[in-house]
Amino acid sequence: MAHQPNASAAPAARSTAPAPARPAGVPAQPSPVLPGAPPAGRGAWAVGRERLRAAATTEPGRLQILGAVLALLVVAFGTVTALEVHDRFSVTTDVAGRSRLLSNDAASVYRALAEADTTAASGFLAGSLEPTASRKQYDADIATASQLLVKAASNTGGSQESIREITLLNEQLPRYTGLVERARAANRQGLPLGGAYLRYANHRMTTVLLPAAKRLYEAETERLHRDDRSARAWPYLSLALGLLALAALGGVQRREYLRTHRVFNHGLLAATAATAGVLLWLGTAHAVARAGLDDARTHGQESLQALTTARISSLTARANENLALVARGAVLTEDGKNDKYEVDHTASMNALKAALAQAGRLADDEAGRAPVDDSVRRVAEWEERHRDARAKDREGSYQDALDRTVGPGESTSRSFSRIDGALDRALNHERAEFTRSAEDARDALEPLPLGAAALGVLGAAGAVLGVNRRLSEYR
Repeated sequence: MAHQPNASAAPAARSTAPAPARPAGVPAQPSPVLPGAPPAGRGAWAVGRERLRAAATTEPGRLQILGAVLALLVVAFGTVTALEVHDRFSVTTDVAGRSRLLSNDAASVYRALAEADTTAASGFLAGSLEPTASRKQYDADIATASQLLVKAASNTGGSQESIREITLLNEQLPRYTGLVERARAANRQGLPLGGAYLRYANHRMTTVLLPAAKRLYEAETERLHRDDRSARAWPYLSLALGLLALAALGGVQRREYLRTHRVFNHGLLAATAATAGVLLWLGTAHAVARAGLDDARTHGQESLQALTTARISSLTARANENLALVARGAVLTEDGKNDKYEVDHTASMNALKAALAQAGRLADDEAGRAPVDDSVRRVAEWEERHRDARAKDREGSYQDALDRTVGPGESTSRSFSRIDGALDRALNHERAEFTRSAEDARDALEPLPLGAAALGVLGAAGAVLGVNRRLSEYR
């Protein structure tokens, strides 16, 4: 009985049969390319460019590209604005806080050291038994200087220049106090050697300690100036991105109006409003911050520097006045013609008057001007009493000269105390002015980073929604 061949087995047999040999001289044919696969030898970037080029030939494709570009520009503007403003907010916070405090502390170190030197000389002139108030004041000044040096060392931020000066001050301060204690011990015993120790202590103070304190003050003040310059720098990148985003949004809306004659696209209008709002907010906030920093610098920082110079000059003048009586003409200038301490006193008084004149010009209200004017009057009074005391000393009336210098009555000591008190009031007022202006600048920038980021996201969403509204008309 004959059987029909199995139809399903025949193809299988044919599929397993060896392929026929290609005749010699016939080239191999390329395999067919499957649809959707990238052409051989071409990368994803090339394919992407072709697809983008193909999309740009149709209106829906062009709209999708424009929507992506607009969203990217608005998001970039909001992000860069948030980052730049946050950086300036941080620096402005440093101006109002850390940098200002470090500069003030450095000035206080100088003042405490100069005041300790002045108090030591005044106590020495008071006789073998130094007054308790004078000793307490000297101890408080040394303690203040030591505490401020520790504070400065922990907050200086790794500044090598500041660390070097702080190290020098910490090394030399115990040596100075040791010399003062030797001077006091000799003075209590009635030994003339006490005056020599005191003069040497003053020499260490004026040639080593005070110059180091001045360099520390200058270094921290320069840091304050650097922070101030960084805080007031305009955010040019943010402003440029904002203007570019506005121009792009305006261009796309004009394009759509010319093609469709439709005036409003709510999504694109919302994106434009958000971008314009951030740009206006950025410019206004930064202008307000700069104005606050300008006011802090002119009527706070510069006034503080002038008043600090005046106070240091008054302390130096007072120390030289006292040492002139301690030395009694034993220390002369290099040419050997004049009393060194009297010459230094005159120079310090001239520096005091110049600093007060500058502080008076910088004072912007009556509360700041009144103590400066009072100091100017007291300086004239001090000079008159000093001339009287020096005349008594030249006449040989040492006790009268001493009474006119450190006595409880209307002496130069009284004039100096009144000047120091007036300068302290002026300094406190200007510190408050500086802090208020710097904090106003900081507060103007504080909400902007978060607001710029939020409005940037909303603007990008508006741009996408506005473009999608047009795309829906093609579906």
